[in-house]
Formats: sequence, structure tokens, C-alpha cells
Amino acid sequence: MNETIFPVSPPLGERARAALGRRNLVFVGLMGAGKSAIGRMAANQLGLPFIDTDNEIERVSRMTISELFAAYGEEEFRALETRVIKRLLRTGPRVISTGGGAFINEKTRKQIERGGISVWLKADLEVLWERVNKRDHRPLLKTENPKQTLENLMNQRYPIYALADMTIQSRDERKETIVREVLEAILEYTGKGSKNDDQD
Repeated sequence: MNETIFPVSPPLGERARAALGRRNLVFVGLMGAGKSAIGRMAANQLGLPFIDTDNEIERVSRMTISELFAAYGEEEFRALETRVIKRLLRTGPRVISTGGGAFINEKTRKQIERGGISVWLKADLEVLWERVNKRDHRPLLKTENPKQTLENLMNQRYPIYALADMTIQSRDERKETIVREVLEAILEYTGKGSKNDDQD
């Protein structure tokens, strides 16, 4: 008796990796959106190296982000950030988590458009506040009313983040679920998805 053999579709991560090709996957969004945590897990699924631009900036400058802001101001910091991101994009493919202000900088945004697929992790104010309120190392939140500052940043930056190639809602959900949504979005964005994708 002959058994019918159905082709097994490759795992989601492999399909998303093939769809990316030589492009980088670049996470953008506000502080607390989960760019590093989700980016690291997505990189693992894609079989690509992961890098956090803030960590890379601290490594090359031998200063913390807070120290850089204090010593040189935001404008100089953004210039350094742009140079670091440009180098990372050229030496990919990899998964890159950017600082909250990186995509707001037009030069950096154009580099990301040329060298990668951008994904905005969009989160509501209460979700962000719950996450960032536990830490005190965010230079932009060292104000009298940090929650209001965060809301102001959302109002200023969300229209620009919306220019990203893909948007994924960051919420109080298992990280694995968000990562799966990112990988599925890659397939959809690149036209490699299928309505009949199996639930692997």
C-alpha cells in the first residue's frame, strides 16, 4: 500500500531568513518597546547575529549612553549613532536593535531603508511606562515628570516610526508570540508568505 507523502514546509525562522536574503532586520521604537529582547529572540530564530546599537556605541566610545549625552549632548550622540548604524548595516545581514531616537534621524532612517527591513515595535504608554519606570538610566527621562516626557516622545516620534516597513504591537504577551508575528510579517512584507502557512 502506497502512502502519500506530503512535503513538510521548513520552519518559520528558516523561511523568514530566506525571505530576508542579504538584508538586515532593524528594530525601531521607543525605549521599553522590547527591541532588544524581541530582536535577540528573532535573531536566534533567523540564525543571524544580533547587535544592540546602544551597546555597540558604548563599546566603541568606552562611555555609557548617559555619559555620552552628558559630555557631548544629543546632537553629537546622534552623529555617532548614525556612523555606528551605517557600519553595522554594511557588514550584515544581522538583526539590529536601535536606540529610540535613531529612526527619527533622517540620515539614519535613509540608511536603514537602503540596508534593511525595519520593524516598529509599537507599544501603548502604560506598557512602556511599566517597563521603563523600573530603570533610571534613560537620559531622556531624567525630568520632573518622566511619564509626561515619555508621552511627549510618543506624540513626537510615533508618526515617524510609522514610516517603518512593518509594525508589530508590543504588548504584555509572551515574547515568543511577538517574535512569531515578526517572522510572519517578514514573509508577508517580502511576498513569501502563504495563506496556508502551517503552524510550526
